[in-house]
Amino acid sequence: MRIIQIIDSLDAGGAERMAVSYANALAKKIEFSGLVVTRKEGPLLHQIDAGVSYLHLNKKGIIDLKALFKLRRYVQTHKVSIIHAHSTSFFLAFLLKLSCPRVRLIWHDHYGDSEFLAQRPTFVLRQVIPFFSGIVAVNQKLKGWAEQKLNFRNTIYLPNFPSEENKNSVNTFLKGIPGKRILCLANLRAQKDHFLLLEVAAKLKASHPEWTFHLVGKDFDDAYSQKIKDSIIAFDLEKKVFLYGTQQDVAHILQQAAIGILTSKSEGLPVALLEYGWHKKPIVVTAVGEIPSLIAHGANGFLVAAQRADLFYESLIELINSEELQMEFGRALYQTVLDHNSETIVIAKYLNWLQNSYK
Repeated sequence: MRIIQIIDSLDAGGAERMAVSYANALAKKIEFSGLVVTRKEGPLLHQIDAGVSYLHLNKKGIIDLKALFKLRRYVQTHKVSIIHAHSTSFFLAFLLKLSCPRVRLIWHDHYGDSEFLAQRPTFVLRQVIPFFSGIVAVNQKLKGWAEQKLNFRNTIYLPNFPSEENKNSVNTFLKGIPGKRILCLANLRAQKDHFLLLEVAAKLKASHPEWTFHLVGKDFDDAYSQKIKDSIIAFDLEKKVFLYGTQQDVAHILQQAAIGILTSKSEGLPVALLEYGWHKKPIVVTAVGEIPSLIAHGANGFLVAAQRADLFYESLIELINSEELQMEFGRALYQTVLDHNSETIVIAKYLNWLQNSYK
């Protein structure tokens, strides 16, 4: 097989991480694995393995003929047989298909607001999806949505998987006291509900003032992130909640954290959750998206209803108060990820699905 991944950017988001992870994993399994970035490069550029063929299109608009022809030359030169388009890059893949009818298209749906699928726009997707041969969904809700709303049958649910990051310079050092740091790996987006985190932080400040919160993820410098910063000041949390923006040394950051959390009100299967598990971190997370399929409450983590700061706080306190429980959860979550969400397992299912699809 000769497969390329297409993604719009190399920002450190979940879809972008998975595009890189698929390209890296496939480079060890198939004849040719490539990664095409349509618009802008970013911090994940340094995570691309040497065995992956890389192309940056520098696409300027929705329809950029120069970028399209550049992609067409690349596909023909490398005899690409399958184009795996992630998220919104499906439209460029569709345009390419019009001039390269022999290539097969796969769409990877990473839609993060899977709790609100009823409001999802479908007009453009309905026009182009007949040109695709398969859909990969990151959770069961998205799989069902593709089958029912798009009337698309060859759909598979493949969970996200963690992967080892390339070793970069270690340059992020978390503030606070070792052993008392709570980490949230999440870009500053509304669906991640950082205001729930701030409510919990305010409660924890009163009961356990030595504990601190560390937010690692892209700051879009928008109204949402500004409101977070204003709320930190309003709640007098400047010495309790710290923002780090996008960072590359995630493994090093995880080593410094005692507990991992996610306060989202909507999710698919967050890559951050898998990274917590891969690094044996005990967790408190909200029960949204595909998270409950991975987390058994009280066995390998604590699951809390979304937007319930009181319940989240209570679970966090229970975890803080027991180092034994922290170790137990960390080991159990690692085993869960290893058994069900490892790169080896997911890629094997993916390749088997492709082979069966194209017989």
